[in-house]
Amino acid sequence: MTKRSTFLATDHIDVVAGNGLMSRRHLITRGAAVTSALGAGSLMALRSSASAGSEVLTIPEWMKVPGRDFEPYGTPSRFEKLTRNPRTPLQFLDGMITPSGLHFVITHNGVPDIDPDQHRFLIHGLVKRPLVFTLEALERYPRSSRIVFLECAGNSRALYSEQPVKGDAQSIHGLLSCAEWTGVSLALLLDEAGIDPRAKWLLAEGADAAAMSRSIPLAKALDDAFIALYQNGEPLRPANGYPMRLMVPGYHGNMNVKWLRRIELTEGPMMTKDETSHYSMLLKDGRVAQFKFPIDGKSVITRPSPGLTMNGPGFYEISGLAWSGNGKVVKVEVSADGGHSWADAALSEPVLSKALTRFRLPWHWNGGPAVLQSRATDDTGYVQPTREQLIAKRGNNAFYFNNAISSWAVAASGQVSNVYV
Repeated sequence: MTKRSTFLATDHIDVVAGNGLMSRRHLITRGAAVTSALGAGSLMALRSSASAGSEVLTIPEWMKVPGRDFEPYGTPSRFEKLTRNPRTPLQFLDGMITPSGLHFVITHNGVPDIDPDQHRFLIHGLVKRPLVFTLEALERYPRSSRIVFLECAGNSRALYSEQPVKGDAQSIHGLLSCAEWTGVSLALLLDEAGIDPRAKWLLAEGADAAAMSRSIPLAKALDDAFIALYQNGEPLRPANGYPMRLMVPGYHGNMNVKWLRRIELTEGPMMTKDETSHYSMLLKDGRVAQFKFPIDGKSVITRPSPGLTMNGPGFYEISGLAWSGNGKVVKVEVSADGGHSWADAALSEPVLSKALTRFRLPWHWNGGPAVLQSRATDDTGYVQPTREQLIAKRGNNAFYFNNAISSWAVAASGQVSNVYV
């Protein structure tokens, strides 16, 4: 049952879950009703309503001198704390798209300096016609664009620790990004090569010094895999796979092989070093679950989050990201009382399969302790588990694939920290 607010002298605002979580309908009305109900000043404005009418704008220093010249490639304002390091600063971003320069980066032997004119991409193995492509040749094929998230399998592994680590959204969950990728369908290229009926897998190998390679089911390659040449409208950055990379939407990051050099069709998986010594899931009983490919449903609140101190009681927006490698996010619930009660958040359009989804929910913080959580559900019916549920199933000796609910504690001082509940 919907409860009415007990801390506001008005009945215009619905409190739908404990500790001040408000109905998402207030976001649909663009906050007008919220502003009216909470009163001037409750939205943490930097001026008082009484002085607004008589305030005179001064001329700031930057209006008195010419600005700096344009740069060859744009950079953010010096006032924004946007550093990759090498994780994406999730807490400073909004929307669903990660700027190319802030996309997280993982390498196994550094970033190769590849001359695109000399780079070659080979398709061979169990095919009728082995093919070699230059970048210029691939540019002649039909291209399409798709918004896809990438997440390292080791993202959020800090939640396996026995005690909560001190960190922010970037350091704990920042091996996660989402971009618009443009390229050529892998199925189209494989069809041109001619697939031998014996082929059931493929090996994808990169052109880095580690020759990073992964086995991938052929069925996935024929479904939605593609060769990406562009990211967010520009050629791939070197750290993100220039001049071409494999994209297997929904599969964990390492399988989206960067600096793609060759694809070999095979009868079975190749058991490479990158899929035996790494990227396998250690289970509670000591066994290893190999070939865990899709990223399970997951979410994280990015605002408020550690490092973003709250400036006193009042109205705030809780915002974060949700995603699933198995399909589309259909629901995100938010709790402000450590999971005792939940409210449905609003999902910002577009909500796409295997892409990050931004969620939002208004919150009136009364200045007391709070524990913020989010819980995602995807269109397969999968519900994001609690940390307790995940540890009970896997134990805490695991390293990869932690998709447990994350908890941020808000203290009366406004400080936010990572906690377990």
